Amino acid sequence: MSNSASSMYSLSIDQMVTSIAANGHKQTVLVQGHMGTGKSSILKMLAGKFPKHTPCYFDCTTKDLGDITIPNIAKMDDGTGYVTYLTNEELGAHHLTPVILMLDELGKANPAVKLAVLRLMLEHVIGSYTLHPDSIVFATTNLGAEGVGDLLPAHARNRLTVSTMRKPDNMEWITWGIDNDIDHTLLGFAKDNPQCFYSFEDQENPEENGYIYHPRSNRSAFVTPRSLEAASKWLKVREELDDQTLTSMLIGTIGDRAAMDLMAFVKLADQLPSAESIKSDPMNAKVPDSTAAVCMVVYRALASIERSWVSPWMKYMSRLGAEAQGLFVNGVRDKKYSKQSVVMTNGDFTEWARNNNYMFAADKK
Repeated sequence: MSNSASSMYSLSIDQMVTSIAANGHKQTVLVQGHMGTGKSSILKMLAGKFPKHTPCYFDCTTKDLGDITIPNIAKMDDGTGYVTYLTNEELGAHHLTPVILMLDELGKANPAVKLAVLRLMLEHVIGSYTLHPDSIVFATTNLGAEGVGDLLPAHARNRLTVSTMRKPDNMEWITWGIDNDIDHTLLGFAKDNPQCFYSFEDQENPEENGYIYHPRSNRSAFVTPRSLEAASKWLKVREELDDQTLTSMLIGTIGDRAAMDLMAFVKLADQLPSAESIKSDPMNAKVPDSTAAVCMVVYRALASIERSWVSPWMKYMSRLGAEAQGLFVNGVRDKKYSKQSVVMTNGDFTEWARNNNYMFAADKK
């Protein structure tokens, strides 16, 4: 498959999980994708789909040939004997029950390790063990174009189904972030800066996008979904840090360009009304002046709302513009939103939905 075709048919993480869930017990998929985009989280997502399987994580970069199997000598009563092979417990073969085995960073593995797991990926056999027939095996690697040492010989790739996982766009990441305690300031920053999620493959000149990794640039820190999650951890403790310290930590996490722009959003956060003021006095709580700050208020509500204050929030939301109201409602309607039932069963929300039925017209085609 050409690079252009591979890019055209790259899959979201949800599509990748669905594919592995459907056929991973028969065919090993090698997931190749950008660094820091959640390839490792595929194991957790599959474990959610198959709660009776044992999830097993095998980090190929930390292993040598002797870490795969070791000989186990069995002696017979007549003095003869034979050798069987015991496997590393991380491979999960000893469970004798269904497992979900993730061979992480296969492309960076020692060449001997790559050879040692070939039969495991093709036939689900390792050492003296055969995996349970319902077991799922998949592997991950970075894109070769990233230039970080991910290589696999042709005879190994030919045993696998190699599929490319694309980066999430900003709205997909925001949806994930709402349910994963990502700081609302960072969610607002992501909404206003979709270029943080662009691929270097679409930009020949590294200077076209100062946020992301590019193999032709020597940036020591840059934006990925993983580094954004790390930046959120710093924002969560910003009350304990002065601005210089927080900026320094962010530069070391997501790079100088992104850190400086994110700090501008931190200043915007001062415009936000407190959650308590919305709960206690929704018709008089402060409404931010800027669109970006309004978005932050909406994302904060989506992430933290509880049944007890859905009604006050709906009153406050009525004072926001139509775009902000739509942002909140579309967030609630997302099938992955964990608090969907909390909001949708509220009488004020259902009344809003009836009164604004035109916003759902697209779903009725």
